[in-house]
Amino acid sequence: MTAQALHDSPAVHTVRLEPVGIEMEVAEGETILDAAFRQGVSLMHGCKEGQCSACKCLLIDGDVEMLKYSTFALSDPERDSNHILLCRSLAYSDVAVELLNYDEDLLSRSIPVKDFNARLAAVEPLTHDIVAIALDLDQPMKFWAGQYADITLPGIGLTRSFSMGNPPADGNRLEFIIKKYPDGAFSRQLDGGLSVGDRVSVRGPYGSCFRREGRDGPMILVGGGSGMAPLLSILRDQAASGETRPVRFFYGARSRRDLFHLDLFEEFARSLPDFAFIPALSHAEEGDGWTGETGFIHEVLRRHLSEMAEVEEADVFSCGPPPMIDAVLPVLQMAGVDSARVYFDKFTPATR
Repeated sequence: MTAQALHDSPAVHTVRLEPVGIEMEVAEGETILDAAFRQGVSLMHGCKEGQCSACKCLLIDGDVEMLKYSTFALSDPERDSNHILLCRSLAYSDVAVELLNYDEDLLSRSIPVKDFNARLAAVEPLTHDIVAIALDLDQPMKFWAGQYADITLPGIGLTRSFSMGNPPADGNRLEFIIKKYPDGAFSRQLDGGLSVGDRVSVRGPYGSCFRREGRDGPMILVGGGSGMAPLLSILRDQAASGETRPVRFFYGARSRRDLFHLDLFEEFARSLPDFAFIPALSHAEEGDGWTGETGFIHEVLRRHLSEMAEVEEADVFSCGPPPMIDAVLPVLQMAGVDSARVYFDKFTPATR
């Protein structure tokens, strides 16, 4: 190697993660969380953009620089007391951090994040503002049911994160459920900007809200909007596993026209030994024939949890907008659900 090549090589530092004792390398210009993804070290994370605080930890030793982040995720007093967000931290020396939130099971099931080439295989409207898309990958992605991936449109360099809705066993195909927004830069592309056959890039998998196998007690799924996707992946994976635990799927929507896949859930009700799909409408419209649950999803969840057996042994997976998650978590706590068995994914708004 020439002297110039040595000079141009990016600096590499060591990051030690306590109390788990894991060491990994981080390159200059690479966030600590991205370095973990690259090396298959699965740390707790959420938005990856400094918005959600899931990767907050304590800097024990070393020098880091923080990229732009939200003070909702890391307050000024926390930053003054050496707390950092791994998704926004660049290392300028060897570093030691104390993980404040980690999952031994997650660390034991790490999957390195990789890049994939893909082709848009299908686009299917599900409601007036929700669409399903399918991507065929050039090579299969290994992931756990409930995880998500980044999709990039190469022509315009636009990247968004979406959860897989299909089970991992599907191999080269990934399915996503996407909510369309009037001003959504990505979702606007689904109205003529993207065509079947177009090439896209995929990077993943990400996420810690995935199905755990071999557990006792009921499985409770709580979602809203496009938050159905990871829960549907978990449900499909659960059905294929042959496990017989009770499963309850709570889904919040505004009105009847926001519901979809009802025939699919009827099929699960027939094929699984103890399954129920419980949609709840927050703004049920008179005259639409709706006779089911009404109210916000956390209110409906509270009513049902009071009647459920073994709720203390439940695994709960909740995916959707932050206000929904924030309303659901206290309900679970009051019902006696073990917080260590509550997994959630907040669908935070895109910031780029």
